[in-house]
Amino acid sequence: MSGNPAVSKLTGKEREKALEKLKGWSKVKGRDAIGKTFRFKDFNEAFGFMSRVALAAEKMDHHPEWANVYNRVDVTLTTHDANGLSKRDIELAAFIDRISGKAGRKEA
Repeated sequence: MSGNPAVSKLTGKEREKALEKLKGWSKVKGRDAIGKTFRFKDFNEAFGFMSRVALAAEKMDHHPEWANVYNRVDVTLTTHDANGLSKRDIELAAFIDRISGKAGRKEA
């Protein structure tokens, strides 16, 4: 890492409190991670969103796991250095929600 202080996994209470503030993010089955699907008008809008997230993620030295197909972007957040969900994931999720507008939707 590029000088970021050690990060620790959220405890049960910290996790519950943090997740209450995020809309549409859900636990990823079989992992200590959260995920959300975003749908945009078209590929250009989806790619623009990904570019904005990528710039912020690079500054945070915290990168999402994601996949893009046309107008859909699936995002998974976890902190590999902490072996699970950390404050960094919550901060990045909040940023992603702020820039995504109404595009973020939880999919069943």
